Amino acid sequence: MNLERIKIWDLPVRLFHWLLVALLVAAVVTAKIGGNAMDWHGRIGLCILGLIVFRIAWGFVGSFHARFASFWPTPSSLRAYLRGEWKGHGHNPLGALSVLALLGLIGMQAVTGLFSNDDIAFSGPLSQWVSAATSSAVTGLHEATAGVILTLVALHLVAIAFYVLIKKETLIQPMVSGWKDIPAANSHPPQMNTGRRIAALLFSILVALL
Repeated sequence: MNLERIKIWDLPVRLFHWLLVALLVAAVVTAKIGGNAMDWHGRIGLCILGLIVFRIAWGFVGSFHARFASFWPTPSSLRAYLRGEWKGHGHNPLGALSVLALLGLIGMQAVTGLFSNDDIAFSGPLSQWVSAATSSAVTGLHEATAGVILTLVALHLVAIAFYVLIKKETLIQPMVSGWKDIPAANSHPPQMNTGRRIAALLFSILVALL
């Protein structure tokens, strides 16, 4: 089969992905250490929140495969995928469910961290704006959500291993280089012009910073 290489993941998506991986690892490590490391845990949480907001904005104005509209899972697409009839180059429908779940849960985790406290070494920057009882309840939710996120991350890694070992398709290389080999007869995704891409990127960065 003749293959040709197309650009599937743009640089903002790839940077988001790997920065999020690094920050999640750092968040887990600082939470386990506790004590003075919790100050860094809070700073990391703010960076994660900024990344999530950036990805949401980029999901509306970014390149074709980065947009939620290009991979939003529907009942028909899920059925087609399970029957082996789905055709696409970006996130498959099951992968899209995983992506959306992780974005939502990690975003919620970062937001609840703003209102959390451990009554010892850490108080979230917005914890003073809610009652002590509310802050404690939100802290419990923050801790419980962490376990769910780690479970989803583990399933994500299992799915990657399944694709590599069983389906003989690497998902990591395209997320590093941005390029993917597809059958030559397949259609190419639409491309953004440079001016629109820069404007969309600046908009998404501004939203994240705010």
